[in-house]
Amino acid sequence: MADRTEQHRLSGPLADPAADAGYTEHPERVGFFTDTSVCIGCKACEVACKEWNLLPEDGLELTGMSYDNTGDLGASTWRHVAFVEQEVTTTDLGLPGMAPPGEDAAHEAGGVRWLMSSDVCKHCTHAACLDVCPTGALIRTEHGTVFVQDDICNGCGYCVPACPYGVIDIRPGDGGAFKCTMCQDRLGAGLAPACATACPTESIQFGPLDELRERAALRVDELHGRGETGARLYGHEPDDGVGGDGAFFLLLDEPEVYGLPPDPVVTTRDLPSMWRHAGAAAGAAAAVIAACFVGRRR
Repeated sequence: MADRTEQHRLSGPLADPAADAGYTEHPERVGFFTDTSVCIGCKACEVACKEWNLLPEDGLELTGMSYDNTGDLGASTWRHVAFVEQEVTTTDLGLPGMAPPGEDAAHEAGGVRWLMSSDVCKHCTHAACLDVCPTGALIRTEHGTVFVQDDICNGCGYCVPACPYGVIDIRPGDGGAFKCTMCQDRLGAGLAPACATACPTESIQFGPLDELRERAALRVDELHGRGETGARLYGHEPDDGVGGDGAFFLLLDEPEVYGLPPDPVVTTRDLPSMWRHAGAAAGAAAAVIAACFVGRRR
């Protein structure tokens, strides 16, 4: 793993975050494309993630929120499948229904539909959690992902409020910060992450990030052609507030419906200007104090 360099940028488009982190030779950047239009809510990704990464259970209490009993991402839940109940559209996405052919109750006016989405750490191009970590526990990997070295983490918690998505969290049992690693150990062995391997509908797709973005754009065009005008990509733009996400999504409605921030911004973006203003204020204060002493001597 490489340490952050003095040239590490805090915001703006960044074509190669691994090179920015100091890797002179590295594999191409990889990521996740999650197509929520084909998610069936099976939670195979959640189970595969927990099994491979040996994550502890989250408790056995039912939330009372439909079939969603994990509730949200957390230190022990690195994949979370959201279930959103919504009034039905009249668009047929080509998915199988429960009613006989020609009488698909899932698409009748006045019914409901489920919007399901498997959420995960976004592995931001500009990761505020990495920027604020005082121990170097959070690093950029050679694959362009963001990784927590749990043996270095001191549990300070600075990374938790820094994340614009509310992903990273402190585990109460040991006080360390945890989140999705994109299965760094599997990537090193040439394997896909466990969640993508387990997904039966290929809702979670893994691969080179540039290829995934091209594939996602074609999928949006396909859905628009079927009349699903609400289909949109989220987190794919390199010039957005976090420089583009390493894990982005195809949504069928506004991001807020899925519990995602509509316009996320890396929280450390304004640090340079803040330091400049603080320095100017300190300089002005020093000048006033010096003037007071000079005046007293006279």
